[in-house]
Amino acid sequence: MVGKDNAVKEIGGDNIQITIGDGAHNIAAGKKIHQVVGESSRSQVTEADLATIRQLFADLRHQIEAQAPAEKKDSAVERIAELEEAVIAKEPDLTTMEYVKKWFSKHLPQMAGMVAGVLVNPIVGKVVEAAGDLAAGELKRRFGGKQ
Repeated sequence: MVGKDNAVKEIGGDNIQITIGDGAHNIAAGKKIHQVVGESSRSQVTEADLATIRQLFADLRHQIEAQAPAEKKDSAVERIAELEEAVIAKEPDLTTMEYVKKWFSKHLPQMAGMVAGVLVNPIVGKVVEAAGDLAAGELKRRFGGKQ
């Protein structure tokens, strides 16, 4: 309680003050506080998930190599490598993912659907979700689909 002179007045012998700075997590304040901090319930990416993603990209790369015009094939395969790296990074790079999708839409529109299909694949959603709810929401916002 604050008095007329803006001084903090003690009530009942307790005076609890707390200041929380940027980036604070798992904060509790008061008397007899018991807090248990455990691992998030977020899905964890397994080696099997990563193997599935690698196979997904291998299949996509094979399709691109088979169908892309010769003059754009190398660039297209490079973009797929960038996309795979962006997806499996510890912190998925949504900007690169969006760039690659736009590159295909501009340069190889007939193959853009294949790239989009990878981006909306539930396994890609799981990997991005493991990086955090914000990243998962942004993936859904940018690319749609049912992650």
